[in-house]
Amino acid sequence: MTIVPITSPDLDAVEVSWFAALCSDDYEFLGVPDGKLRSSFAHCSSIVKEAEAQGFRNILCPSSYQVGQDTLSFVAGCAPITDKINMLAAVRCGEMQPIMLARTISTLDHMLEGRLTVNIISSDFPGEKEDSALRYQRSREVVEILKQAWTQDEITYKGDVYDFEGLTTDPAKPYQTGGPLLYFGGYSPAALELCGQHCDVYLMWPEPKDQLAQRMKDVNAVAERYDRTLDYGLRVHVIVRDTEAEAREYAQHIVSQLDDDQGKTIRDRALDATSLGVSHQSKNRELADMEGFVEPHLWTGVGRARSGCGAALVGSTDQVLSELEQYQKMGIRAFILSGYPHIDECRHFGSRVLPQLKTVQLNEAYGRLPNGTPATPLGNGVRR
Repeated sequence: MTIVPITSPDLDAVEVSWFAALCSDDYEFLGVPDGKLRSSFAHCSSIVKEAEAQGFRNILCPSSYQVGQDTLSFVAGCAPITDKINMLAAVRCGEMQPIMLARTISTLDHMLEGRLTVNIISSDFPGEKEDSALRYQRSREVVEILKQAWTQDEITYKGDVYDFEGLTTDPAKPYQTGGPLLYFGGYSPAALELCGQHCDVYLMWPEPKDQLAQRMKDVNAVAERYDRTLDYGLRVHVIVRDTEAEAREYAQHIVSQLDDDQGKTIRDRALDATSLGVSHQSKNRELADMEGFVEPHLWTGVGRARSGCGAALVGSTDQVLSELEQYQKMGIRAFILSGYPHIDECRHFGSRVLPQLKTVQLNEAYGRLPNGTPATPLGNGVRR
């Protein structure tokens, strides 16, 4: 297996994150709506508070148009009810005018006192279908404008989508010097180019390890052209129990009432349902064994009723810990985990596996300190 050079050899800790089910993605039985688990501020904020109590370092707050809640409003609402956990806010580029988005993110960063990270998403909007090249060009311009707004006193930008001349950014500077870390996922050449040039953490969905290693190698090659290095992250579900048999039994439990037609409806309603990344998750299910395992502990059953991340690590405490340690040796430094129901599985993982991992918040590890504080980042990465 190819081992990719990592950003910081001296950083032996990992950022372990959980997932806030804003997009009505919480079930006891996959594909079967459950009123008490339906997306609401009360329910989803309780997931955030539980993740913080368990010791998770960050939490992904996803974005959807058809179901759930507004991501940035939710993150703002969580600022006063948390004090340790970071918030990873998903932002769809082009949804908001970029200078206004820069101000909104800066405000959130101050509300959270530097506990904000941002997941950059390039996608279509409801009722629209844009050419992939246009979507990624728009996303590139948004990111470049955000960085100007966060680091300069005025914005002058001439692109294919946006054109600004001499606009002041006062007082839009974020709490963190240089702005929040940018997490990004995508498989196309345009996605790798954007991430390698401008983002900080390259996120992947679960696949066999040799395929993950190749994706890391590909985006690393892009980053090297810009004299940059990246961190790498894995977004994956987990089912961890005291024994492997118990974990596998629970995996079958959560799909025991799944109607495949309903599962397809759930997958198809997502705006990314036809993306290259989603097609690879579908391919995993095709290659899996009769029980849905594409690797000994990587179970693809979740993807039967979910677009996007479609596989789970399934096993005993030691087995799941061993899998995470193997990923870490490959160079993965961020894990975004989830499970069903989200609060219950948060407790299972938090009590069994999390205490055995050395964890860190990546923005602190790389010197994203309050504006005006000299930064001394670890490692050899060019961070902006």
